[in-house]
Amino acid sequence: MRTKKIVISIVAVVVAVVFAFPTYWMVTSALKPSKDLLSTGYDLLPTSITLQHVLDAVGKPNFAKMLGNSLFVSIGAVLCSLVAGLLAAVPLARLKFRGRKGFVLLLLVAQMAPFEALLIPMFLLMRDLDLLDQLPSLVLIYFAATLPFTAWTLRGFVQGIPVDLEEAAMVDGCGRWGAFRRVTLPLLGPGLVATSIFGFITAWNEFLYAFTFMKTDTNYTLPVWLSSFQTNFGTDWGGTMAASALFTVPVLIFFLFVQRNLVAGVTSGAVKG
Repeated sequence: MRTKKIVISIVAVVVAVVFAFPTYWMVTSALKPSKDLLSTGYDLLPTSITLQHVLDAVGKPNFAKMLGNSLFVSIGAVLCSLVAGLLAAVPLARLKFRGRKGFVLLLLVAQMAPFEALLIPMFLLMRDLDLLDQLPSLVLIYFAATLPFTAWTLRGFVQGIPVDLEEAAMVDGCGRWGAFRRVTLPLLGPGLVATSIFGFITAWNEFLYAFTFMKTDTNYTLPVWLSSFQTNFGTDWGGTMAASALFTVPVLIFFLFVQRNLVAGVTSGAVKG
């Protein structure tokens, strides 16, 4: 039994190193001088460190504006998705009505639809609504993209909460809304965190729609900003690595802080029914 645990621990460490190494490579490359980046060898530990690539990346035009745009569209899409997804998940988990299973199946079908395949219909829709080159159009698109997953996951999480708790609260004098707000909603915390993280990452990393729908530089998001380090004269590898680190590290830090709630939300949201 002890040997089995040791083997599992070794395998886990190896897997962790394999997955963490690209991030380590990115961060160390961002701190290396350009001459070291273009050398034929690679040093695991940088022999010299410079912050010039980071300063050049932050100093690019409209960096702060694009950072704000990314935060606005990502947080806006997540908040809209959580509200709408919760309103859909509760009746799907608690009520019995005709067509409930069909609606749940429709959520899965919508989730499986390739996001890229919707580019042209979305473009025509936003053009007719006069929302091209406006950040609210990205909020609506990312909201539509994350809503099926949010509703499906929260439905499973609501099913994992015994309905007897709500009924006991109603016996004690709470109405249906009061029982949900005082009993069920606090227990949904891990599920809300889990779905919000997946939704945030989806919106934060999206490039195609932001590049296609936005025409003004000040309306671009950070994924589009990352592409600016590749020009007709070549690729600024130091700037690319520094920009990628600036783009990725905040999400990783946030993920590390909420990983416990993320695991609890995913496992609780996997209830069959």
